Amino acid sequence: MATAGGPTLRRRQLGAELRRLREHAGKRIEDVAAHLECSMSKISRVETGQAPIKARDVRDLLQWYGVTEPELTEAVMLIHKGAQQQGWWAHYNEVLPSGMATYAGLEADASVLRSYEPTFVHGLLQTADYARAVIAAVRPNEPYEVDQLVRFRKERQALLTRTPEPLELWVVVEESALRRPVGGTEVMVDQLEHLARATELPNVTIQIMPTAKGAHAALAGTFSLLEFGPREPAVVYVNSIAGNVYLEKERDVRTFIQTFDLVRAAAPDPQETPTTLERIAREMQGS
Repeated sequence: MATAGGPTLRRRQLGAELRRLREHAGKRIEDVAAHLECSMSKISRVETGQAPIKARDVRDLLQWYGVTEPELTEAVMLIHKGAQQQGWWAHYNEVLPSGMATYAGLEADASVLRSYEPTFVHGLLQTADYARAVIAAVRPNEPYEVDQLVRFRKERQALLTRTPEPLELWVVVEESALRRPVGGTEVMVDQLEHLARATELPNVTIQIMPTAKGAHAALAGTFSLLEFGPREPAVVYVNSIAGNVYLEKERDVRTFIQTFDLVRAAAPDPQETPTTLERIAREMQGS
């Protein structure tokens, strides 16, 4: 039973193990909800790693599921203990949008992140000024929250230079997103130069989808694929104005993997990215 990773990954591991033990015991989610006197949605969220569960309830369930091996009980409780720890992002909980703390935890535990970005520069690649302009547009009357969220975004970016294993990032961004003068021309040109420097990192790949390309496989919207290694299933994160969605079923994940593969195959070679960024910056400056 895997126990590696941060608190978000361990919460997922705990939920998966509780689900496995429940199914082995022949119990239904409604049975568990009745036993713990809570809602079925709470049990579902616990088993998908999206909600916490108290230690006494875990021990209760293990006993109810007929777990008699002390080693298994100890292993499950060890995962539970790890799941209760707070990640660095907990300092920002008061200002984070709904679901963002969960995403930050998954991102911190991921080894590979692949993303399609039709509207903005990916958060891990944003300059502070660009991030401030984006966040302030959504929260124009909340300067304290804007400041905190900019700091949060900058802390996330440490994943790209962490040691010994930096996050492997592959982003396909629409050309139209890079031509939108977020924060004004000066801010945007600085952002484009920052992206060019990011392409020099061995763990970062950026492709620019030309507007002239027309329709392609990912026009439905932004999404991210997070991978954690061979022992943990990948997760798809879909962000929209209606809320955040996490997909873990193998069929759903496979669909998004195929979509991303089609998009990166349709986009120009990553080696062309620095030249394209330089051209867009020149055009934006009118030179």
